[in-house]
Amino acid sequence: MKREKLLMTPGPTMVPPSVLKVMSAQIIHHRTAAFVAEYEQLEENLKELFDTKNMVLMFASSGTGAMESAIVNMFSPGDKVLAVSIGSFGDRFAEISSVYGLDVVKLAFEWGEAADVNKIKEILDADTTKEIKAVIMTHNETSTGVTNDIEAVGKLTKDTDRLFIVDAISSMGGIQIKTDEWGIDVVVTGSQKGLMCPPGLAYASVSDKAWEACEKSTLPKFYFDYKKYRKGFLGQGENPPFTPPVSLMLGQAEALKLMKDEGFENVFARHASLALAAQAGVAALGLELLCAQVNSSNIITPVKAPEGIEIGKVIKTMNEKYDVIVAGGQKHLKGKIFRIGHCGYADRFDLARGFMALELSLRENGYPVELGSSLAALQKSLG
Repeated sequence: MKREKLLMTPGPTMVPPSVLKVMSAQIIHHRTAAFVAEYEQLEENLKELFDTKNMVLMFASSGTGAMESAIVNMFSPGDKVLAVSIGSFGDRFAEISSVYGLDVVKLAFEWGEAADVNKIKEILDADTTKEIKAVIMTHNETSTGVTNDIEAVGKLTKDTDRLFIVDAISSMGGIQIKTDEWGIDVVVTGSQKGLMCPPGLAYASVSDKAWEACEKSTLPKFYFDYKKYRKGFLGQGENPPFTPPVSLMLGQAEALKLMKDEGFENVFARHASLALAAQAGVAALGLELLCAQVNSSNIITPVKAPEGIEIGKVIKTMNEKYDVIVAGGQKHLKGKIFRIGHCGYADRFDLARGFMALELSLRENGYPVELGSSLAALQKSLG
């Protein structure tokens, strides 16, 4: 019997039925009062989620486009930035910076480790001439399932001229981010993970300090020009400045309404409890996390492949036989780990279905499993 596929991946994630229903309705024109009202309410709800008083700009783009937008709007050729990486997406932020001619000082940590804030501080303190204009880093690294302490890093730049730019593509909506309080100048994210919407929308919040940098930036941009979007919010131009993905935006508006009804604090707590339960389930199966539990993500749980087991076959069995999709490892971790997502529109029943499929698939591919062991651990953890 085939069922609807359950996505337990880093993204895209499952989409609530009411969001799908809104998106399936006949399109409306983006220069009408009906759309503008939805757009303005979406903006206010995004500001509440980001915990910021500043504008949250919206683009038709993947999250990577939002990352690129942050670079082209904040800098000029030759500007020096400190790019902190703990995995594939931290590397991507550094690569985007290099492509646009920035002088990138890269601070990379072993995959599976969180960034050492003291090492970031040492580099910034040694830069006595203040050549480093920004710290750029990922909050939650889905390639490794590790979360960085961005609050601590923000303290290093908050009362300085340096910018702090954060990729929160996988964390926004699942892990609390206090954008203004923590001194984050640009936060970028996408619709397809914690925000419970299909891929295609990206967002960027911009602080006053970041707007000052934007005025000085000489890197080329057109579609991603922040100033064009700001004019719309200030009533000096059309808002949005370009044709938006109307159905996606209406779906995102519905998703945020659902999150507000649940309560953002409760949403974050749900993600934390699912992560702890997933970690308990992994331990009950005799498996090992890739990272230290203290740094393990509330969005995705990274698990080392058991010795002697071809984890790709386990993932394939879960997908093709049990209709549950988890992710494998990326780059040098391919075949060495698998990643269990529990982000966005996910609850304890999804986690139970996922671990049941995992138990069966592991056993069918040669790993000894006491059936029900991980499910008992989940139930005990979730209470």
